[in-house]
Amino acid sequence: MSEIRQAKFQIGQIVRHRVYSFRGVIFDVDPTFSNSEEWWLAIPEEVRPRKDQPFYHLLAENAEITYIAYVSEQNLLVDETGAPVAHPMVAQLFTGLEDGRYVPRPRATN
Repeated sequence: MSEIRQAKFQIGQIVRHRVYSFRGVIFDVDPTFSNSEEWWLAIPEEVRPRKDQPFYHLLAENAEITYIAYVSEQNLLVDETGAPVAHPMVAQLFTGLEDGRYVPRPRATN
């Protein structure tokens, strides 16, 4: 069994995909793959990522749309444009952009 690695990216960090032209802000991290086998098998085999690495949930955008993406660590790079992410859910999860990172909203506790 392989050892779980420390996540390279953090919640609030803006990243871009290594291969495809989209970028986004991280709002959650899974230590290893935690999606369905069907989802994983739908990825073409030649670009299918390993499961034993962190996977990131992104509020993502490309030139046409905004959406939620699930991306392996091996396919992410730091986005160095400094531009904000235009996803409509950013304001629900983050208070604003500080020093190139989004600041997570405090979680409500009961």
